[in-house]
Amino acid sequence: MLTTLAELPLKKQAGERVTVLTAYDYPTARLLDETGIDLLLVGDSLGMVVLGLPDTTGVTMEMMLHHIAAVRRGVKRAPIIGDLPFHSYDTPAQALANARLLMEAGADAVKLEGGVPFIPQISAILEAGIPFVGHIGMLPQSVVEEGGYKKKGKTPAQAEQLIADALALDAAGASAIVLESMVPEVATEITLQVKATTIGIGAGSGTDAQVLVTPDLIGSFPWFRPPFAKARADVAGEIQRAVKEWVEEVKAK
Repeated sequence: MLTTLAELPLKKQAGERVTVLTAYDYPTARLLDETGIDLLLVGDSLGMVVLGLPDTTGVTMEMMLHHIAAVRRGVKRAPIIGDLPFHSYDTPAQALANARLLMEAGADAVKLEGGVPFIPQISAILEAGIPFVGHIGMLPQSVVEEGGYKKKGKTPAQAEQLIADALALDAAGASAIVLESMVPEVATEITLQVKATTIGIGAGSGTDAQVLVTPDLIGSFPWFRPPFAKARADVAGEIQRAVKEWVEEVKAK
């Protein structure tokens, strides 16, 4: 079990896999922390699985601060990563100001999407002493711009760019890098080349860590589930069963 991001390099050197799940509220965060999960991510995926938005681009700083504070109250041990939402890090000054707000709300590290073009923003965050987690590959905040969710690294040029992005983030001082929806061979190559812990999601098994959106894992958001996520429970079904049982009991009296 992790208690600080500073332990990540030791895990990587020892070849120990790291587990990461998302949390958006107090009870879920508390339950996950009590299981011994290594890291928690308050992701802007909350836009879809909590708030019913079509994608992550509608998530605001106010929303992120609200949910990070709730998660913080439920967690005693696992480090919490907070997402910087869409258009909250357009400049280095804006990135740093908003990163500080996430930390004040209870995050232990901040994450933003993008590679080489965002090094000035990332450097501003790191130079202020704020731990940073990168995110490359498929970028959910770019889904509208790109016209959908597309796997990355399929061409030599794409693979080369992903590796360049990862090396730039690593050189800047990222503690970890999320590798989302990319060709497994590229994710494995990046993992071998960087010191940072790689966190895979839809990127094969060759990364240092794996992350899932918790509702995908526990089956509490049945209306959509990515193909790489295996539901290991049917929370949605159990909620509906319990409610129907109660309704029938009340109406029978």
